Amino acid sequence: MKSEFEKKYHDVETDHWWFKSRRQYIIQSLKNAPKDSKILDIGCSSGILLKDLESIGFNIDNLYGIDISSNAIANCKKNGIEHAYVMDAQNITLTEKFDIIIASDNLEHLEKETQALINWKDLLVSGGKMYVFVPAFMSLWSYHDEVNMHYRRYIKKELTAKIAAQNLKIVKSGYWNFSLFIPVYIFRRLTAKLKNKSAENDINIGNPFINKILYWLICFENRLLKTFSFPFGVSTFCIAEKEDK
Repeated sequence: MKSEFEKKYHDVETDHWWFKSRRQYIIQSLKNAPKDSKILDIGCSSGILLKDLESIGFNIDNLYGIDISSNAIANCKKNGIEHAYVMDAQNITLTEKFDIIIASDNLEHLEKETQALINWKDLLVSGGKMYVFVPAFMSLWSYHDEVNMHYRRYIKKELTAKIAAQNLKIVKSGYWNFSLFIPVYIFRRLTAKLKNKSAENDINIGNPFINKILYWLICFENRLLKTFSFPFGVSTFCIAEKEDK
């Protein structure tokens, strides 16, 4: 991610509807996980998700984060995340094993995605779960992807195939942010030539009322995902389990 946009992310990640509603879905998914679970957040940014997990009862001593950005890890330390480290997500060298690994909008940044997935699997305990979120559909590719230094966007079938290829059991997969797919597609096509504006508008909070409405809209979708699978969305995700040998 280019440095000027990294600062914007750190400025808005706590309250922006996109990041906040995705954290809400992850928290919803982990609600019944044992509170002593050891958790790694790959691409943890400022550690907001880890702090949210602490707030619902997870032990802060078991919450770990890694990020390629030294600024992000400095923010983690300020936020009370002791186990936060500057590392390349393609080669995480932690000696701990984890019950849960979370990688939100991370895999698309990595040139060596297979190497990363092998690395992540090795960090899981038997029976441990991996939660992977990535941007969906190359038809949504825009300058936003370029300034964020993405290598690719995925469809659900592609993501699950890559994860299943590592002998991980697919527990659940689907699309996330269904309601805004068409508006996002139209917006990105219309602003394709307005590079700076297009990229900035994707991460600006904008009107606080609209930000709140969008947050509640996606939170409603999050609840539907408990029993329903959307046919498409702005993101796709996969939850996979490392089976006992």
